[in-house]
Amino acid sequence: MYKNLMNRRQAVMGALSAICQAPVLAQAIATPPPTSPLKVGFLYVAPLAGGGWVRQHDLGRLAIEKEFGTAVQTRYVENVAEGADAERVMSDMARSQYGLIIAPSFGYMEPTLRVASAFPQVKFESITGYKTAANVAVANARYYEGRYLAGVAAAATSLTGRAGYVAGFPIPEVLQGVNAFTLGMQSVNPKATTKLIFLNKWFDPGAEREAAVTLMNQGCDVLAYHTGSNAVMLAAQAAGKKAIAYHGDLRHIAPDAQILAVIHHWGDYYVRRVRAVLNGTWRSESVWGGIAQSMVAADHFGAWVPQAVKTRVQTAQAAIVSKRLAPFQGPIVSANNKRIIEVGETLTDAHIAAMNFVVSGVESSLTIA
Repeated sequence: MYKNLMNRRQAVMGALSAICQAPVLAQAIATPPPTSPLKVGFLYVAPLAGGGWVRQHDLGRLAIEKEFGTAVQTRYVENVAEGADAERVMSDMARSQYGLIIAPSFGYMEPTLRVASAFPQVKFESITGYKTAANVAVANARYYEGRYLAGVAAAATSLTGRAGYVAGFPIPEVLQGVNAFTLGMQSVNPKATTKLIFLNKWFDPGAEREAAVTLMNQGCDVLAYHTGSNAVMLAAQAAGKKAIAYHGDLRHIAPDAQILAVIHHWGDYYVRRVRAVLNGTWRSESVWGGIAQSMVAADHFGAWVPQAVKTRVQTAQAAIVSKRLAPFQGPIVSANNKRIIEVGETLTDAHIAAMNFVVSGVESSLTIA
């Protein structure tokens, strides 16, 4: 599994031009108009629950229904494994005259490309992927911007300066978040550290909870995570520790634990892309939007969080939007003491997109370049 992930990360490094700050438009495809109503299909990599990655994309699906009413018909299939299962589900949708298929998981990228090649009349949105085709667009969010702000809040509320981080796979998107979170902490407490555990799975509430408990037993009094369930938040709440919610506001299940939530919003993007299909202007493009584009937010502070902490986070957020602050500003040194960039330098989008290191202060049993 790890070898395969490293190969995928190397592939990212060879395809960096697919990711950019602004949309890159490709030639429009001359295809028949979509059926009426337009059928829009979603694949979900985990069960649709009350929160998490899948829920945020389902909120985007519901935004489509609200915006277009009877002009669209949406359907989702949950708990679809990356690989052959995803290819089968997308093929079934394409044969059933779905005009737009949305695949929000990194591991759906290759199956999407294969199905798109067989069904050129269908449009596809590969969310968190990086490979485009004539009828395949890609989009992702700069989650790392929200992660940096979460790190600021974590350090400002931690008593130990030691955070724990539960993550799925060591792909660039995850490493961006871990590193930005740690650098955000270190902007408040230069001695802050992050203990990192990879699960090699996106959704496993039992394993997520076990990892969270392990981290707390190792002295971490603040937790963050990049996995698909709410298990880390529940574990922190039960143990009287603090945590950063991911994907959605989880104060209803962890009111005493939640410092803030890092949220991504997909409704505006999905509405725009469906409108483009309906009016015949859909084009393949690559989008990487962040806080300034309202695709990412750090908000929903716990009621117990001091106003001074809120103000500090909000000030940093405004600086990111105005480009006075970038999460990956130098100096940056990797955990194995390699100098990444110097003072006054900032990592380029290309380097961020292909991130393959953890910064100094991140402790992990996984060896990363």
